[in-house]
Amino acid sequence: MRVTSGIFSDAMIEALAAAGGIRTDVPLAEGQVQPASMDLRLGRRCWRVRASFLPGPGRQALARIAGLTLHEIDLSEGAVLETGCVYVAEVLESLALPSDVAASANPKSSTGRLDVFTRVIVDGGTAFDTIPAGYTGPLYAEISPKTFPVLVRTGSRLAQVRFRRGAPRLDDGELAGLNEREQLVSGARHPIAGGVAVSVDLAGFDASGLIGYRGKRHTGLVDVDRVGACRVADFWEPLTADGRGALVLDPSEFYILASKEAVHVPPDYAAEMVAIDPMVGEFRVHYAGFFDPGFGHSAAGGSGSRAVLEVRSHNVPFIIEDGQIVGRLVYERMAERPARLYGSDLNSNYQAQGLKLSKHFR
Repeated sequence: MRVTSGIFSDAMIEALAAAGGIRTDVPLAEGQVQPASMDLRLGRRCWRVRASFLPGPGRQALARIAGLTLHEIDLSEGAVLETGCVYVAEVLESLALPSDVAASANPKSSTGRLDVFTRVIVDGGTAFDTIPAGYTGPLYAEISPKTFPVLVRTGSRLAQVRFRRGAPRLDDGELAGLNEREQLVSGARHPIAGGVAVSVDLAGFDASGLIGYRGKRHTGLVDVDRVGACRVADFWEPLTADGRGALVLDPSEFYILASKEAVHVPPDYAAEMVAIDPMVGEFRVHYAGFFDPGFGHSAAGGSGSRAVLEVRSHNVPFIIEDGQIVGRLVYERMAERPARLYGSDLNSNYQAQGLKLSKHFR
Protein backbone atom coordinates (compact mmCIF):
# COMPACT_ATOMS: atom_id res chain seq x y z
CA MET A 1 0.00 0.00 0.00
CA ARG A 2 1.29 3.44 -0.93
CA VAL A 3 2.52 5.47 2.06
CA THR A 4 0.76 8.73 1.23
CA SER A 5 -1.19 11.19 3.36
CA GLY A 6 -4.82 11.71 2.46
CA ILE A 7 -8.15 9.94 2.36
CA PHE A 8 -7.92 6.29 1.35
CA SER A 9 -9.21 5.38 -2.11
CA ASP A 10 -11.24 2.26 -2.88
CA ALA A 11 -8.09 0.37 -3.89
CA MET A 12 -6.34 1.41 -0.67
CA ILE A 13 -9.31 0.28 1.43
CA GLU A 14 -9.28 -3.09 -0.29
CA ALA A 15 -5.52 -3.35 0.30
CA LEU A 16 -6.04 -2.45 3.96
CA ALA A 17 -8.57 -5.27 4.26
CA ALA A 18 -6.24 -7.72 2.53
CA ALA A 19 -3.45 -6.79 4.96
CA GLY A 20 -5.68 -7.50 7.97
CA GLY A 21 -6.43 -3.90 8.90
CA ILE A 22 -10.13 -4.56 8.33
CA ARG A 23 -11.28 -7.87 9.80
CA THR A 24 -14.50 -9.77 9.21
CA ASP A 25 -15.60 -13.39 9.27
CA VAL A 26 -17.95 -12.60 6.38
CA PRO A 27 -16.23 -11.51 3.12
CA LEU A 28 -16.80 -7.93 2.04
CA ALA A 29 -19.93 -7.66 -0.10
CA GLU A 30 -20.13 -6.36 -3.65
CA GLY A 31 -20.42 -2.59 -3.61
CA GLN A 32 -19.46 -2.31 0.05
CA VAL A 33 -16.30 -0.36 -0.78
CA GLN A 34 -17.08 3.05 -2.23
CA PRO A 35 -14.65 5.51 -3.92
CA ALA A 36 -13.50 6.95 -0.58
CA SER A 37 -15.35 5.00 2.10
CA MET A 38 -16.56 1.56 3.16
CA ASP A 39 -20.04 0.62 4.31
CA LEU A 40 -20.34 -1.04 7.70
CA ARG A 41 -22.70 -4.02 8.10
CA LEU A 42 -24.77 -4.82 11.15
CA GLY A 43 -23.90 -8.06 12.93
CA ARG A 44 -26.20 -10.56 14.61
CA ARG A 45 -26.56 -9.09 18.10
CA CYS A 46 -28.36 -5.87 18.91
CA TRP A 47 -29.31 -4.44 22.28
CA ARG A 48 -32.10 -2.06 23.28
CA VAL A 49 -30.35 0.18 25.77
CA ARG A 50 -31.63 2.64 28.31
CA ALA A 51 -29.49 5.53 27.09
CA SER A 52 -26.81 6.56 24.64
CA PHE A 53 -23.27 6.36 25.99
CA LEU A 54 -19.56 6.62 25.28
CA PRO A 55 -17.26 3.96 26.78
CA GLY A 56 -14.57 6.37 27.95
CA PRO A 57 -10.83 5.77 28.23
CA GLY A 58 -9.83 2.20 29.02
CA ARG A 59 -13.38 0.88 29.00
CA GLN A 60 -14.89 -1.65 26.59
CA ALA A 61 -18.15 -0.83 24.85
CA LEU A 62 -19.54 -4.31 25.49
CA ALA A 63 -19.15 -3.86 29.25
CA ARG A 64 -21.08 -0.58 29.10
CA ILE A 65 -23.77 -2.23 26.96
CA ALA A 66 -24.20 -4.97 29.58
CA GLY A 67 -24.97 -2.39 32.23
CA LEU A 68 -27.50 -0.52 30.09
CA THR A 69 -29.29 -3.34 28.25
CA LEU A 70 -33.06 -3.65 28.50
CA HIS A 71 -33.17 -6.65 26.17
CA GLU A 72 -31.11 -8.34 23.45
CA ILE A 73 -32.32 -8.74 19.86
CA ASP A 74 -31.23 -11.30 17.26
CA LEU A 75 -30.91 -9.58 13.87
CA SER A 76 -30.26 -12.76 11.88
CA GLU A 77 -33.94 -13.02 10.88
CA GLY A 78 -34.60 -9.29 10.86
CA ALA A 79 -36.01 -7.07 13.59
CA VAL A 80 -38.02 -3.87 13.88
CA LEU A 81 -36.31 -0.89 15.53
CA GLU A 82 -38.95 1.46 16.93
CA THR A 83 -38.90 5.25 16.97
CA GLY A 84 -37.86 6.96 20.17
CA CYS A 85 -35.67 4.05 21.29
CA VAL A 86 -31.90 3.68 21.44
CA TYR A 87 -30.24 0.51 20.15
CA VAL A 88 -26.63 -0.60 19.89
CA ALA A 89 -25.69 -3.28 17.36
CA GLU A 90 -22.44 -5.10 16.80
CA VAL A 91 -20.80 -4.50 13.43
CA LEU A 92 -19.52 -7.36 11.29
CA GLU A 93 -16.28 -5.50 10.60
CA SER A 94 -13.60 -4.88 13.22
CA LEU A 95 -10.33 -3.00 12.80
CA ALA A 96 -6.61 -3.40 13.39
CA LEU A 97 -5.37 -0.11 11.98
CA PRO A 98 -1.73 0.79 11.36
CA SER A 99 -0.35 3.29 13.86
CA ASP A 100 -0.58 6.16 11.35
CA VAL A 101 -4.10 5.44 10.02
CA ALA A 102 -7.21 6.91 11.65
CA ALA A 103 -10.84 6.75 10.58
CA SER A 104 -14.15 8.55 10.93
CA ALA A 105 -17.70 7.35 10.45
CA ASN A 106 -20.99 8.82 9.34
CA PRO A 107 -24.49 7.61 8.51
CA LYS A 108 -24.99 6.59 4.89
CA SER A 109 -26.98 9.05 2.78
CA SER A 110 -30.01 6.76 2.72
CA THR A 111 -29.87 6.39 6.51
CA GLY A 112 -29.86 10.13 7.08
CA ARG A 113 -32.77 10.66 4.70
CA LEU A 114 -34.82 8.22 6.81
CA ASP A 115 -34.04 10.22 9.96
CA VAL A 116 -32.32 7.23 11.51
CA PHE A 117 -29.74 8.68 13.89
CA THR A 118 -26.69 6.40 13.61
CA ARG A 119 -23.27 6.76 15.24
CA VAL A 120 -20.27 4.45 15.55
CA ILE A 121 -18.78 3.58 18.94
CA VAL A 122 -15.34 2.06 19.64
CA ASP A 123 -13.73 0.66 22.78
CA GLY A 124 -12.25 3.46 24.87
CA GLY A 125 -14.05 6.01 22.72
CA THR A 126 -14.47 9.58 23.95
CA ALA A 127 -16.27 10.82 20.82
CA PHE A 128 -18.80 9.27 18.48
CA ASP A 129 -17.80 8.42 14.90
CA THR A 130 -14.11 8.96 15.72
CA ILE A 131 -11.67 6.06 15.40
CA PRO A 132 -8.14 6.90 16.57
CA ALA A 133 -5.00 6.02 14.66
CA GLY A 134 -3.84 2.50 15.39
CA TYR A 135 -7.18 1.38 16.84
CA THR A 136 -7.57 -2.37 17.22
CA GLY A 137 -10.92 -3.69 18.29
CA PRO A 138 -14.63 -4.05 17.53
CA LEU A 139 -17.07 -1.51 16.16
CA TYR A 140 -20.63 -0.89 17.34
CA ALA A 141 -23.43 1.11 15.77
CA GLU A 142 -25.77 3.19 17.91
CA ILE A 143 -29.13 3.39 16.10
CA SER A 144 -32.09 5.58 17.01
CA PRO A 145 -34.96 5.91 14.49
CA LYS A 146 -36.54 9.34 14.90
CA THR A 147 -39.44 9.43 12.42
CA PHE A 148 -40.09 6.00 10.86
CA PRO A 149 -39.72 2.53 12.43
CA VAL A 150 -37.23 0.52 10.39
CA LEU A 151 -36.68 -3.14 9.64
CA VAL A 152 -33.00 -4.15 9.75
CA ARG A 153 -31.11 -7.43 9.70
CA THR A 154 -27.62 -8.84 9.81
CA GLY A 155 -25.77 -7.31 6.86
CA SER A 156 -27.83 -4.11 6.70
CA ARG A 157 -25.67 -1.07 5.99
CA LEU A 158 -26.52 2.05 7.96
CA ALA A 159 -23.11 3.66 8.45
CA GLN A 160 -19.91 4.16 6.49
CA VAL A 161 -16.29 4.67 7.48
CA ARG A 162 -13.55 6.75 5.86
CA PHE A 163 -9.84 6.08 6.46
CA ARG A 164 -7.14 8.74 6.43
CA ARG A 165 -3.44 9.18 6.94
CA GLY A 166 -2.09 12.54 8.09
CA ALA A 167 -4.11 15.77 8.03
CA PRO A 168 -5.48 16.10 4.48
CA ARG A 169 -8.13 18.78 5.14
CA LEU A 170 -7.67 21.93 3.03
CA ASP A 171 -7.35 25.23 4.87
CA ASP A 172 -9.33 28.26 3.75
CA GLY A 173 -6.62 29.47 1.37
CA GLU A 174 -6.21 26.09 -0.30
CA LEU A 175 -9.98 25.69 -0.50
CA ALA A 176 -10.36 29.12 -2.12
CA GLY A 177 -7.79 28.16 -4.73
CA LEU A 178 -9.54 24.86 -5.48
CA ASN A 179 -12.86 26.68 -5.73
CA GLU A 180 -11.40 29.09 -8.29
CA ARG A 181 -10.08 26.23 -10.39
CA GLU A 182 -12.95 23.79 -10.09
CA GLN A 183 -16.05 25.81 -9.04
CA LEU A 184 -17.06 23.67 -6.08
CA VAL A 185 -20.55 25.20 -5.85
CA SER A 186 -22.61 26.85 -8.58
CA GLY A 187 -24.17 30.30 -8.49
CA ALA A 188 -23.25 33.06 -6.10
CA ARG A 189 -19.99 32.46 -4.28
CA HIS A 190 -20.09 33.08 -0.55
CA PRO A 191 -16.87 33.93 1.29
CA ILE A 192 -14.92 30.83 2.32
CA ALA A 193 -14.51 30.63 6.08
CA GLY A 194 -14.26 27.18 7.60
CA GLY A 195 -15.61 25.62 4.41
CA VAL A 196 -17.60 26.38 1.26
CA ALA A 197 -21.01 27.76 2.23
CA VAL A 198 -24.17 26.01 1.04
CA SER A 199 -27.61 27.65 1.20
CA VAL A 200 -31.17 26.28 1.15
CA ASP A 201 -33.52 26.50 -1.85
CA LEU A 202 -37.05 27.49 -0.85
CA ALA A 203 -38.02 28.97 -4.22
CA GLY A 204 -39.47 25.72 -5.60
CA PHE A 205 -38.24 22.83 -7.72
CA ASP A 206 -41.16 22.32 -10.11
CA ALA A 207 -44.35 23.95 -11.41
CA SER A 208 -46.17 23.13 -8.17
CA GLY A 209 -43.63 25.07 -6.12
CA LEU A 210 -42.38 21.97 -4.28
CA ILE A 211 -39.64 22.94 -1.82
CA GLY A 212 -39.30 19.78 0.26
CA TYR A 213 -40.96 17.10 2.36
CA ARG A 214 -41.96 16.71 5.98
CA GLY A 215 -42.00 13.24 7.51
CA LYS A 216 -45.37 11.88 8.63
CA ARG A 217 -45.95 10.36 12.03
CA HIS A 218 -47.38 6.90 12.81
CA THR A 219 -46.38 5.33 9.50
CA GLY A 220 -45.61 1.79 8.46
CA LEU A 221 -42.17 0.20 8.40
CA VAL A 222 -39.29 1.04 6.12
CA ASP A 223 -37.17 -2.00 5.24
CA VAL A 224 -33.71 -0.48 4.91
CA ASP A 225 -32.62 -3.16 2.43
CA ARG A 226 -35.52 -2.79 -0.03
CA VAL A 227 -35.19 -0.20 -2.79
CA GLY A 228 -38.33 1.48 -4.09
CA ALA A 229 -40.66 -0.49 -1.80
CA CYS A 230 -42.47 2.44 -0.14
CA ARG A 231 -44.99 4.92 -1.50
CA VAL A 232 -43.99 8.55 -0.96
CA ALA A 233 -47.53 9.56 0.06
CA ASP A 234 -47.57 7.02 2.91
CA PHE A 235 -44.54 8.56 4.61
CA TRP A 236 -44.11 12.15 3.45
CA GLU A 237 -46.09 15.38 3.27
CA PRO A 238 -44.98 17.60 0.36
CA LEU A 239 -44.18 21.23 1.16
CA THR A 240 -44.75 24.04 -1.32
CA ALA A 241 -43.43 27.57 -1.50
CA ASP A 242 -45.47 30.08 0.49
CA GLY A 243 -44.60 33.07 -1.68
CA ARG A 244 -42.47 34.58 1.07
CA GLY A 245 -39.44 32.32 0.62
CA ALA A 246 -39.53 31.09 4.21
CA LEU A 247 -40.22 27.91 6.15
CA VAL A 248 -40.85 27.46 9.87
CA LEU A 249 -39.03 24.41 11.23
CA ASP A 250 -40.93 22.84 14.10
CA PRO A 251 -38.66 21.04 16.59
CA SER A 252 -40.72 17.83 16.56
CA GLU A 253 -40.58 17.46 12.77
CA PHE A 254 -38.11 16.16 10.19
CA TYR A 255 -37.62 17.85 6.82
CA ILE A 256 -36.00 16.96 3.51
CA LEU A 257 -34.85 20.07 1.63
CA ALA A 258 -32.12 20.76 -0.93
CA SER A 259 -29.33 23.22 -1.51
CA LYS A 260 -29.69 26.15 -3.86
CA GLU A 261 -26.22 25.44 -5.20
CA ALA A 262 -25.07 22.46 -7.23
CA VAL A 263 -22.13 20.79 -5.47
CA HIS A 264 -18.97 19.51 -7.15
CA VAL A 265 -16.38 17.16 -5.65
CA PRO A 266 -13.40 16.77 -8.03
CA PRO A 267 -11.92 13.26 -8.46
CA ASP A 268 -8.84 13.95 -6.32
CA TYR A 269 -10.83 15.17 -3.33
CA ALA A 270 -13.51 14.09 -0.88
CA ALA A 271 -15.89 16.41 0.94
CA GLU A 272 -17.93 16.49 4.11
CA MET A 273 -20.81 18.68 5.30
CA VAL A 274 -20.05 20.16 8.70
CA ALA A 275 -22.54 21.55 11.18
CA ILE A 276 -23.26 25.24 11.03
CA ASP A 277 -22.33 27.42 13.99
CA PRO A 278 -25.28 27.22 16.42
CA MET A 279 -24.89 30.96 17.03
CA VAL A 280 -26.46 31.61 13.59
CA GLY A 281 -29.21 29.02 13.64
CA GLU A 282 -30.81 26.52 15.97
CA PHE A 283 -31.03 23.65 13.52
CA ARG A 284 -29.11 20.62 12.32
CA VAL A 285 -28.48 19.85 8.66
CA HIS A 286 -27.23 16.72 6.92
CA TYR A 287 -26.82 13.63 9.05
CA ALA A 288 -24.89 11.91 6.25
CA GLY A 289 -21.94 14.16 5.73
CA PHE A 290 -19.70 12.33 3.23
CA PHE A 291 -19.49 13.29 -0.44
CA ASP A 292 -17.38 10.87 -2.47
CA PRO A 293 -14.94 11.87 -5.24
CA GLY A 294 -16.92 12.49 -8.42
CA PHE A 295 -20.13 13.68 -6.77
CA GLY A 296 -21.49 16.38 -9.05
CA HIS A 297 -18.55 15.92 -11.44
CA SER A 298 -19.73 16.46 -15.01
CA ALA A 299 -17.50 13.72 -16.45
CA ALA A 300 -19.16 11.26 -14.05
CA GLY A 301 -22.68 12.27 -15.03
CA GLY A 302 -23.19 14.53 -12.05
CA SER A 303 -23.67 17.99 -13.48
CA GLY A 304 -26.19 19.91 -11.39
CA SER A 305 -26.09 17.66 -8.30
CA ARG A 306 -27.64 19.39 -5.30
CA ALA A 307 -26.89 18.57 -1.69
CA VAL A 308 -29.99 17.08 -0.08
CA LEU A 309 -30.47 18.50 3.40
CA GLU A 310 -31.87 16.48 6.28
CA VAL A 311 -33.06 19.16 8.66
CA ARG A 312 -34.21 19.27 12.27
CA SER A 313 -34.72 22.32 14.47
CA HIS A 314 -33.27 22.35 18.00
CA ASN A 315 -35.68 22.90 20.88
CA VAL A 316 -37.64 25.86 19.44
CA PRO A 317 -39.38 26.67 16.14
CA PHE A 318 -36.95 28.37 13.78
CA ILE A 319 -37.54 30.22 10.49
CA ILE A 320 -35.19 29.61 7.59
CA GLU A 321 -35.34 31.68 4.41
CA ASP A 322 -34.57 31.07 0.77
CA GLY A 323 -30.83 31.46 0.18
CA GLN A 324 -29.92 31.26 3.87
CA ILE A 325 -26.60 29.53 4.57
CA VAL A 326 -27.33 26.22 6.28
CA GLY A 327 -24.03 24.32 6.11
CA ARG A 328 -20.42 24.31 4.96
CA LEU A 329 -18.49 21.84 2.90
CA VAL A 330 -14.93 21.01 3.90
CA TYR A 331 -12.68 19.24 1.40
CA GLU A 332 -9.86 16.74 1.95
CA ARG A 333 -7.21 15.48 -0.42
CA MET A 334 -7.37 11.90 -1.57
CA ALA A 335 -4.18 9.88 -1.06
CA GLU A 336 -4.74 8.70 -4.63
CA ARG A 337 -7.51 9.03 -7.20
CA PRO A 338 -10.08 6.25 -6.78
CA ALA A 339 -10.42 3.61 -9.47
CA ARG A 340 -14.17 4.32 -9.64
CA LEU A 341 -15.84 7.68 -9.24
CA TYR A 342 -19.18 8.34 -7.62
CA GLY A 343 -21.80 8.42 -10.34
CA SER A 344 -21.60 6.78 -13.73
CA ASP A 345 -18.89 4.33 -12.70
CA LEU A 346 -21.08 2.95 -9.90
CA ASN A 347 -24.68 3.64 -10.95
CA SER A 348 -24.93 5.72 -7.76
CA ASN A 349 -28.37 6.52 -6.35
CA TYR A 350 -27.91 10.24 -5.80
CA GLN A 351 -25.76 11.48 -8.67
CA ALA A 352 -27.30 14.43 -10.58
CA GLN A 353 -29.97 14.67 -7.88
CA GLY A 354 -32.20 17.61 -7.20
CA LEU A 355 -34.68 17.31 -4.35
CA LYS A 356 -34.63 13.56 -3.77
CA LEU A 357 -35.89 11.26 -1.06
CA SER A 358 -33.99 8.13 -0.10
CA LYS A 359 -33.84 5.16 -2.45
CA HIS A 360 -36.52 3.36 -0.43
CA PHE A 361 -39.32 5.48 -1.93
CA ARG A 362 -40.87 5.15 -5.36
